[in-house]
Amino acid sequence: MSTDPASGDTPPTTALLTDHYELTMVRAALRSGVAHRRTVFEVFARQLPSGRRYGVVAGTGRLLDALERFRFSAADLAFLERGGIADGPALEFLRTYRFSGSIWGYAEGECYFPGSPILVVEGMFAEAVVLETIALSILNHDCAIASAASRMVTAAGERPLIEMGSRRTHEQAAVAAARAAYLAGFTTTSNLQAGYRYGVPTSGTSAHAFTLVHDDERQAFAAQLDALGTDTTLLADTYEVPVAISAAVELAGPGLGAVRIDSGDLAAEANEVRAQLDGLGAAKTRIILTGDLDEFSIAALAAEPVDGYGVGTSLVTGSGAPTAALVYKLVARSDGGQSDRLVPVAKRSVGKPSRGGRKWAVRQLDASGTAVAELIKVTDTEPGDDTRGRALLRPLVRDGQIVGREPLAAARARHRAALAELPAHARRLSRGYPTIPTVFEPDPD
Repeated sequence: MSTDPASGDTPPTTALLTDHYELTMVRAALRSGVAHRRTVFEVFARQLPSGRRYGVVAGTGRLLDALERFRFSAADLAFLERGGIADGPALEFLRTYRFSGSIWGYAEGECYFPGSPILVVEGMFAEAVVLETIALSILNHDCAIASAASRMVTAAGERPLIEMGSRRTHEQAAVAAARAAYLAGFTTTSNLQAGYRYGVPTSGTSAHAFTLVHDDERQAFAAQLDALGTDTTLLADTYEVPVAISAAVELAGPGLGAVRIDSGDLAAEANEVRAQLDGLGAAKTRIILTGDLDEFSIAALAAEPVDGYGVGTSLVTGSGAPTAALVYKLVARSDGGQSDRLVPVAKRSVGKPSRGGRKWAVRQLDASGTAVAELIKVTDTEPGDDTRGRALLRPLVRDGQIVGREPLAAARARHRAALAELPAHARRLSRGYPTIPTVFEPDPD
């Protein structure tokens, strides 16, 4: 079991990051006798956020870490007993809970589409149903952030992006967001915990408070240069930008690393600052823009003399889509007979239907290697190699043992490859439909 690197102690259990109704179901299932029935659950999105053309899988590594710590401690059990949430049989079941089933999933960094079975959980009902909340809370958040971040990276082109949204969200969500953004192509984060826990490169400049606490702007710049050297980034819009630029170059010389602009008409400011820097001989000094940027404002700045962007609020809120709208649904269960055959089950609720049956996914490609469809095969047994494309589901947990961990760098590289595999119109920021269709074979309906 992993430990918190800061303390060396075992981190807290994750089992109570669970909705009450899951334990209601466990309690009743133990009573009815179906708790140990073999089941298959699936995580998928019925649709993408309005106008989006693809989604990005993120959070799988965090989910595996959470699963490893999904244990009910003595204190957890005492709480459940005091509240009447679990009775004797349920408490005994939870006391020894260890997920013993198997999980398959799309690898982190993959793109997904409506109906993509990005996580498939197979195990007995009682042990699989309690994972719903932890799986959805992690995947819904991280997929939403990575999907927004991917669009921002596309808009930025070759210009680097700094994730700097920690002050705009929950403290732990900030760490997860920094990880998801880096996976999707951001260059650095301002969040030190993300750097420590996940190895995400960190960077930071200074706030207006640093300038304001000094007697004047020149004194503030001089102090920062003295402490950090001329390659630092000076914040230039606390007072008058032209005055700040003149002082910055005078104090640092033409080798000043960068200046940051956080307000005003950013396009106009960038052009004026570039002209002023060039006129002062600081042609290599970079211009970093921040200030409520999103993918659309970044795209609008593509023709301006900008060297990088910092994105905060829009990133950590999914740029208007703070959840990926993923659901966790039972799609197959044992028939209860001696053969233990899986039978498809599905909801028929108006507006919230599901498709029954165990599924396997293939990204179908044309002769040039461009994706043309998300092919979902409905079958109990894993199909063999498909010459029409590449298999998307890979083992993450096998018979209770985690087998699918990988470095974050691998997920980052995978996303670049997965996005490049999609048709060119996938990278448009305008509203549109999913880039490729999802095709079920055979269609269970």
